[in-house]
Amino acid sequence: MRNSHNITLTNNDSLTEDEETTWSLPGAVVGFISWLFALAMPMLIYGSNTLFFFIYTWPFFLALMPVAVVVGIALHSLMDGKLRYSIVFTLVTVGIMFGALFMWLLG
Repeated sequence: MRNSHNITLTNNDSLTEDEETTWSLPGAVVGFISWLFALAMPMLIYGSNTLFFFIYTWPFFLALMPVAVVVGIALHSLMDGKLRYSIVFTLVTVGIMFGALFMWLLG
């Protein structure tokens, strides 16, 4: 014999909980746009010679794109959906990651 009680559900009881707001799409867009801005910064600083540098190192910079998107999602959710703060912090964070990779590849 088991020592348990039967659980009865009535129509008043709901099994669904209140869903939290998701911030993945705006954060992903912010992360991708900040990756594009970070990709353009070496071209603005060093000019057209950067394209020859990117010919050999494009896989490294392409690998930063999903990282930038995840950083955008994470920072947007940490900022409780405040778009202005998440844009600023994502741009700074992705720019630092991009700059660190660029300086590491330059030697």
